Amino acid sequence: MRAALYNGQKNIVMTEIETPVAGDYDIVVKNIYASICGTDVAVYEHGPNTGHRITIGSEFGHEMVSEVVQVGKNVKNIKVGDRVYPYPRLAKGDPKRAGTTGGFSEYVLIPNAELGKGVYAVPDEISSKTASLIEPFTVGCRAARRSFPQKGEKAIVFGTGTIGIAAAIALKYFGCSKVMICDHSDFRLEKAKELGFEICNNGKENLQEKAVEIFGTAMSALGETCDVDIYIDAAGADGIIEAYQSMGKVDSRMVVVAVKAGLRPINVLAMTYGQHALIGSGGYNPEDVKDVLAIMKSGKWNIESIITDEYPWEKLPEAIEKAAKVDEALNVVIYY
Repeated sequence: MRAALYNGQKNIVMTEIETPVAGDYDIVVKNIYASICGTDVAVYEHGPNTGHRITIGSEFGHEMVSEVVQVGKNVKNIKVGDRVYPYPRLAKGDPKRAGTTGGFSEYVLIPNAELGKGVYAVPDEISSKTASLIEPFTVGCRAARRSFPQKGEKAIVFGTGTIGIAAAIALKYFGCSKVMICDHSDFRLEKAKELGFEICNNGKENLQEKAVEIFGTAMSALGETCDVDIYIDAAGADGIIEAYQSMGKVDSRMVVVAVKAGLRPINVLAMTYGQHALIGSGGYNPEDVKDVLAIMKSGKWNIESIITDEYPWEKLPEAIEKAAKVDEALNVVIYY
């Protein structure tokens, strides 16, 4: 089978390896589409230890939609021809393989396959291209859930990557009345606007003034500010937490989902007086998969529209390089 092996910084070996065979309790799936994650870009651009546990010589890729091509005799409720989403935390039987599930390989063995655990059925209403975004959408959905959104609340999301847009959509799904997305990329912000969100280029515009214009006013520990309940950092850029602490109203909260190594400054006194909450969010749980499937199945948002580029498997390195260009691409997928 065709397989892409990670071989270090800007080095991917496009090769052939042995096609897996399903045992009695296993299934083998053939990937249809695989989406490129920001962590895939990071390890390609900067080398190992900058994203998921992707090691030199390993298969990688973890955002995919697949078709079942082999089913072990003792597997229940799964049949050849089913479209499935391999759940990265359990698909390979080892949570450490979450980033190396094999999305950039043609076939993947799912050991001890169980529907609703290692794999989830993809409803007919969801296109295969849209389904390739289930994994990053579960990350964004988890971040939205961790903000404990209440009906009618208002939110700001930093970052118009796939996870940021997913978080914004999930916030609306959970009942938020208005959501604004911030970024420095006008290209990506236009995509967010097309999905119905307020937008702000916080590299060019005064964020607090724009937020007051969009959301109205409320009180912070420092005086009048914007009436925003929830902030989500899906960008990981310097200064975002500081911006929240300076403008967040009393009782607001921020969820940090962006992966950024190292320490980040927190003004504990400001957090105390402002009655702010700072919440971490990582990964996803089965409940997030179920919500994302419901969101996608609803058809309320044109999720497929954020896929800006498609490449054949043979051009994976080129596809990853394109995914790194935030002013030219949003989500990039490969197909088999």
